[in-house]
Amino acid sequence: MEPSTTAHPIAAHLVLADGTVFEGEAAGWAPPDSVAVGEVVFNTVLSGYQEVISDPSYAGQIITFTYPHIGNYGTNATDMESARTYCRGIIVRDLARRASNWRSELSLAEFLDTHRIPAITGIDTRRLTRVLRDRGAMPGAFGTAPVEDLLAAARAAAGTDGQDFVREVSCTKAYRRAGAADRSGGGRRRVVAYDFGIKTSIIDQLAEIADVEVVPATTPAAEVLARRPDGVFLSNGPGDPAALPYAVAAVDELVGKVPIFGICLGHQLLGQALGGTTFKLPFGHHGGNHPIRRTDTGGIEIASHNHNYAIDPESLPEGVEITHVNLNDRTVGGLRRRDRWCFSVQYHPEAGPGPHDPRYLFAEFALLMDEWKETRAAS
Repeated sequence: MEPSTTAHPIAAHLVLADGTVFEGEAAGWAPPDSVAVGEVVFNTVLSGYQEVISDPSYAGQIITFTYPHIGNYGTNATDMESARTYCRGIIVRDLARRASNWRSELSLAEFLDTHRIPAITGIDTRRLTRVLRDRGAMPGAFGTAPVEDLLAAARAAAGTDGQDFVREVSCTKAYRRAGAADRSGGGRRRVVAYDFGIKTSIIDQLAEIADVEVVPATTPAAEVLARRPDGVFLSNGPGDPAALPYAVAAVDELVGKVPIFGICLGHQLLGQALGGTTFKLPFGHHGGNHPIRRTDTGGIEIASHNHNYAIDPESLPEGVEITHVNLNDRTVGGLRRRDRWCFSVQYHPEAGPGPHDPRYLFAEFALLMDEWKETRAAS
């Protein structure tokens, strides 16, 4: 079915599961009578919309951009964070139809059409954000179908609780990325990275410190250890971490046998493997400017976030150290267990998009791997 190509706006509606209705116009990939269904969340980035849209962590979700004008600098193949997109759609106030940047290859409107991403524009995103902030993220549906059909679709949606979206976004076979030969340490270390929804920017940063082999999310721990890695990386990803017992079991088997660094979903999986539990945040953390405090120095970092769940600090056993705290809501921003050679953070140190403040964490991972190798050599 081909998308509409008419120059005249086509009326569309967004309906949330609680019955709240918003009027707008169809945009992006918009076949007649189409309905986009997913959990509606909001993201506060001012730029980096292409990286956000192509982040696999948004599988099952509809992204609301709080910044009113989206798409002014276009899109290009270089800024993709995955080979394809997984979000269910996007919501914007004003969608730029043309781009004004020399790097642009497609306008955002053309990008959405090419990747078959439905969108709705003309929405009062300030009102929508207040609804989600006050009532919590919830399923919604938008499109040109009748409002009653959209409401039924929204109420029938499952949300993200108990959902395993990782199998949808993970690679199906392992692949390699050579480390930067001209960088100190590049090629000396070997990292196995679990793909729970890994982003290209993360692989780029890992390749600065090691040769990288990316493996599917369901890879058993024994197969990872058989590769004799110097470290294991646990990537970001979508959905409910409590719905991934196979991943938690693999991480549990790896803890203490090899250095581990996890981010976002990987952080939550490590937290569970160490004995903690997770819970769903009211509206998640989605944005490029969240303040994080380091507990060891008191220093503040500004970091990019994209997750819906967090670790319950009261559930963490003795020996697990909380290393970072999110200053917006005091949730666990990072943890470490020194005697088991593992650490993780709840945010995105690769900054794709976002600030570069936390990129030092990749260097800390490299140092941890080197110390582990030296310890083994001495024993």
